[in-house]
Amino acid sequence: MSTVTESVDVHVPLHTAYNQWTQFESFPNFMGGVESVTQIDATHNHWIVNVAGARREFDTEITEQHPDERVAWKSTGGETKHAGVVTFHRLSDTDTRVTIQLDWEPEGLVENVGDAIGADSRQVKKDAKAFKEFIEQRGLETGGWRGNVEAPGSRRDTY
Repeated sequence: MSTVTESVDVHVPLHTAYNQWTQFESFPNFMGGVESVTQIDATHNHWIVNVAGARREFDTEITEQHPDERVAWKSTGGETKHAGVVTFHRLSDTDTRVTIQLDWEPEGLVENVGDAIGADSRQVKKDAKAFKEFIEQRGLETGGWRGNVEAPGSRRDTY
């Protein structure tokens, strides 16, 4: 399994960065190789990606989501096995750090070579920068879902 971690500081309030990230269908605007993301329901998405000429389809499930804190997911079917988490950290009233961690299982020669030469790390870095440009140019999110999804087997106390 390969792991990539990347952080980017965006010049928007925390809730704006978080809300935009929850608009999964907007991902093709800033994620290289993502052709489409279709939100099936509150916790399930269908992806179509094309990376280095390899077109793949897969489904993901949101496994944990807490407004203005984190969104975690895992693949549940299809041709790509991965999981990840994006966390949001308030730096000031107008600045937020977005940290992306992606764990994935390279398959086949092209993906294994890409992993070995760091192509996945460069792509995540490029996507983080593109997210920064996308949200900063807009200044406002295109929407937002502020639902809460508890991690399987966990219990968060609320006060």
